[in-house]
Amino acid sequence: MASLSYDLTLAGLSVGSAAALTGIGLIVTYRATGVLNFAHGAIAMVCAYVLRQFTAEWHWPLPLAAAVTLLVVAPAIGLLLERAVFRPLAVRGGAQAQTLVASIGVFILLVGAAALLWGPGARADAPTLLSADPWAQLATAVALAVAVGAVTRWTRFGGELRAVVDNRRLAVLSGIDADRVAAAGWAFGSFSAGLTGVLLAPYLRLDPYGMPLLVMEVLAVAVAAGMRSLPVAVLVALGLGVAQSQLTRLHPAGWQEQLLQTAGANLFVIALLVAALVLPGIGAQDALPRTATARVPTPPGAWIVATVLFLIPLGFAGSDLTTSVQVPALAVILLSLVIVTGRGGQISLGQAAYAGLGALFTALLTAGRFPGVPELPHLPALAVAVLLVAPLGLLTGWPAISRRGLALALATFAVGVGVSRFVFAQPYATSGLTLDRPAGFTGDRAYYVLELALLTGALLLVTALRRGRTGRALAAMRDHEEGAAAAGVRVPALKLAAFVTGAALAALGGGMLAMGQRAFDAGSYDPVRGLLWFAAVLVLGSDSVLGALAAAALLVGLDAGTRGGVAAALIGLLAILIGRFPGGPYEALRKATRVFRRTPALTARGAHLRDTLLATRGPAPVTAEERSTGAGGSTLRGREPRDGEPADASVAPHPRRGEGTARAPLTAHHITLAYDGFTALTDVSLTVPRGRVTAIVGPNGAGKSTLFHCLAGTLRPDSGSITLAARDITRLPAHARTRLGMGRTFQQLAVFPSLTIEENIRVAEDQTRRRAAPGPRTTLALLSLEALRTHPATELPTGALRRTELARALAGAPHTLLLDEPAAGLDTAEVAALATLLRALAADGTAILVVEHDLDLVADLADTVHVMTAGRIVTTGPPDQVLATS
Repeated sequence: MASLSYDLTLAGLSVGSAAALTGIGLIVTYRATGVLNFAHGAIAMVCAYVLRQFTAEWHWPLPLAAAVTLLVVAPAIGLLLERAVFRPLAVRGGAQAQTLVASIGVFILLVGAAALLWGPGARADAPTLLSADPWAQLATAVALAVAVGAVTRWTRFGGELRAVVDNRRLAVLSGIDADRVAAAGWAFGSFSAGLTGVLLAPYLRLDPYGMPLLVMEVLAVAVAAGMRSLPVAVLVALGLGVAQSQLTRLHPAGWQEQLLQTAGANLFVIALLVAALVLPGIGAQDALPRTATARVPTPPGAWIVATVLFLIPLGFAGSDLTTSVQVPALAVILLSLVIVTGRGGQISLGQAAYAGLGALFTALLTAGRFPGVPELPHLPALAVAVLLVAPLGLLTGWPAISRRGLALALATFAVGVGVSRFVFAQPYATSGLTLDRPAGFTGDRAYYVLELALLTGALLLVTALRRGRTGRALAAMRDHEEGAAAAGVRVPALKLAAFVTGAALAALGGGMLAMGQRAFDAGSYDPVRGLLWFAAVLVLGSDSVLGALAAAALLVGLDAGTRGGVAAALIGLLAILIGRFPGGPYEALRKATRVFRRTPALTARGAHLRDTLLATRGPAPVTAEERSTGAGGSTLRGREPRDGEPADASVAPHPRRGEGTARAPLTAHHITLAYDGFTALTDVSLTVPRGRVTAIVGPNGAGKSTLFHCLAGTLRPDSGSITLAARDITRLPAHARTRLGMGRTFQQLAVFPSLTIEENIRVAEDQTRRRAAPGPRTTLALLSLEALRTHPATELPTGALRRTELARALAGAPHTLLLDEPAAGLDTAEVAALATLLRALAADGTAILVVEHDLDLVADLADTVHVMTAGRIVTTGPPDQVLATS
């Protein structure tokens, strides 16, 4: 027994050492570059193939082949990725979500390239670099960790690395070559990936898909270490490896044995689920990159072309028609990503799991093997499967409430891997499972017609969710979550609804795909496939229904008509282009075609005719020059007076506000808040009375913004309370406070770039229909935004965007208005007009709180000024008294 325990421990140390190498490489890359390298496993796989090519195909000596692979090829891959893919993003200041998409693109590209070069089949003749004795692998991992720790702690390069990690821009200003540091990090990360690959290859089946996924499963090691601590990563890896090995000796009776064996074989997957769903998230909370969600106009006639193309397969026969049957089913799956990712802006890497569950549940229901449910016909079984899978969308929707960016990507990927390992790969669920097509639709042509009908229904659902009130709310959440909440959008509930709807659509498509193939194939729904689908939707238009249809046709067509791996390589390349070009592939194509466009010069008569036609069509659009100079209604002056109206009636009165509790003021009672060991607010109390302008001033770090966020609902104080009338709103989220009659603006602009100016305003109006709202035209006129009504809220001067944000805050007829540095970025005329408008709003009964650095504006505008210092209010009074002594 002691000998068995010892042998199992040695085996576990061997697995844990390889996992430790992966964790070390991921942590070093992340600390040097800020990139969570999803392509780490693909780099490991490529290096393992390269070593095999050198030894098995070209017959190089193993020492020479290993040296070239690990010391030349692997670092070269890292340097190439840093220089060609990730450095442009870093120079441009790309968000972490952009680097995430780029790293997923690299993963898919390398997997596809490996399948093209070496074939999709598995190989079992990889050379053995180190002996089976685990002590050599353990010594390698420990020595590598010690070396990295020593370099980081005691060398000049280590100091530069820590500086770049803390603040890259400040490090550059200090004379540190951040590019050199990042390049070294990528080279080392790729070296460790290559070392992991060549060590694991002899003990695994070397194939383009299995090894990358296996390496990605040990992301848990790096996440558990907080992407920082190398000793913790090594200890976690070794502990998981030994525990996984020791579990194989346990053989309890009955069903517990099968459960224990499954858990033991997938202990790293369990750790990944815990690390992704329970431990604190890593990385900044970013949504999808702006380039991935920008609105792409639908070309004229595109729907007609798409309809014709999807009807053409009805004329096919044989294998061509059989292949075409997959397209509508895959299109439905990809439409689920349009809702979750394209419109909702949530990174979802686990949609393949929901598609697979839809297929599996459909097969089980038709076979009468689903517990507690009798055997069902195919179409009812498909409907029931969709209803069963939809609530499971909460598995990814619930983490999305508090996680975004890298943290959400890890959570959704972990769920996808978990479902694949614990459901699809288990014989009890899938053995002997068959599936046929519905009665009357057994032939390929008839079944294709049925698929087109189901696809049409899915298209109508997705189109409805992308338009109107729900569509605007989803787009607002995608563009700026805090801004959407400030407009009254119930962001948590909307996220859950998006993921549940996405899970239902994915399940529908998965069931359709399985019935089309007449079998449940777990390989069709593996996590790597989910990454490919996510990237395909992203690069072909994540918020475009036509993009999902095109992606489905492209993926099926390339897989069927070319060598395996072409589809993955192409999609991976396009995903990399999203990071390389700010506007993605579409924008790169548009820039390229501009060279061939020529605008003809008009004669004097032609110009006169153009102006005449424009005059008959209404107001002229705002030109680029007017947008850049702020003309065309770019100041906060009111509308032009009508006939018989006084010339000085430049500001319209504020619309009627709610009654009841809205009459009482917003009050903070003894607010205290501390975080990271720093006390930001200490026993702060103030009242924002109606009909008056209250200002908060003070130096940077005084606690003004922290107090503002407590009042707005984006921060919760440690002690004290906030009341509106007799109601305690201390624990109410931001969107609930908006619905009670509070409006706010942001220090950093919080407009929704993919929506028009009018749609920005409608987002707030949609959420406040219970109160008397002014209507979009009234609000547009109040802020002089009529000329920009249909213009997207992007590429406009700051003044216009500030007015848009203020118009959105006013759209719900708030009785209390919180403004965070509203004059930032405005010129003198715009500041004066803003003061005039705010005084008019206060005279109409609005309670206004302003946090502002412009003391001249405060002196001209405020009735009461609170001066803050070190988290306390030290002076309160009229501006002429307070500002004179401050």
